[in-house]
Amino acid sequence: MMLFSVTRSLLRGAQRLDIHRNRDVHRWVAPTLRELRRRREKMGPEAALPRSSHSDWNYSAEIFAFGKRLQESFDANVLQQAFTHQSFIEQETRKQAAVGIEQPVLGVSDNRELIAQGELLVAEYVEAFLLTALPRLPRQFIASVREALTSEAQLAHVSAHLGTKDIIMAAEFSIDDALLASTLKAIVAALQRSSGDERCFLFVRDFLCGQLNQRDLYEYLEIADPLRTLQEYCKERGLADPEPRLIGNVGRNTLLAAHQVGIYSDRKLLGTGYGESQTVAVEEAARDCLRQLFGTELHMKPVNFTLTLSDCAQHLTRRSASGKVEKRQ
Repeated sequence: MMLFSVTRSLLRGAQRLDIHRNRDVHRWVAPTLRELRRRREKMGPEAALPRSSHSDWNYSAEIFAFGKRLQESFDANVLQQAFTHQSFIEQETRKQAAVGIEQPVLGVSDNRELIAQGELLVAEYVEAFLLTALPRLPRQFIASVREALTSEAQLAHVSAHLGTKDIIMAAEFSIDDALLASTLKAIVAALQRSSGDERCFLFVRDFLCGQLNQRDLYEYLEIADPLRTLQEYCKERGLADPEPRLIGNVGRNTLLAAHQVGIYSDRKLLGTGYGESQTVAVEEAARDCLRQLFGTELHMKPVNFTLTLSDCAQHLTRRSASGKVEKRQ
């Protein structure tokens, strides 16, 4: 009985304490919060503001931290130029002209030159990497993969995840994909000028070519007519014309029909495919043959992401007579 009496006393004390605590909240608090919320919803969402509008913004620290996050050694002036777009220069020029400064001095140039150089570097390094890592894939399909990896959307995706969005100096905000992609190209050129070709190639390999990791290459290949593509490939390589043959079928004339087709060349089986009709099976068999011939099977070895610039040097367009890659100035 003693224990129950003590417990009930403690519970009554806790209830009194809760009552006093609730009395500390004035009646006007809840209506005020509701009114503030109603006004906020009436005004609509707040406009997106750049990170530089915050009071703790330090652009020099952001530029320094960007290179350290990537573990790269950038020249601070060149990297700042890579983030400065022409629209920002024009905007600042108009602002200074409005206050009477006839010849404004901004101390930084825009990144148009870096963008042009970076675009060439990205295309060249990605193509050289693909030609080395996928030696059996024809050049026309190498070009398709390269275009997919260097598309504006893909470059913008990589650029945004590297943290460039808050550092870009441009007149407009928010930053669109075109600005993100062009900034990444300028960063590649800035890295080449700061650290040389080897570090620039490794940067492109890791952040752009690395998007191929655990991806099916056929996501980047558009093959409208696999059988015709196979016939053209065999003709170019001097192989016999591929011949589809029906290997087996089950459930003919039913909803669960399945056909197996094999494609032969000079009495050698190149690949097989299955489908609910012979037409579909022939198409799938042709795709399987292309995978076998291109070295892009589903069980293919992973792409070698340890290739260096010297490994891909034979596929670079600008090489010296000694066989070494020329240093771009």
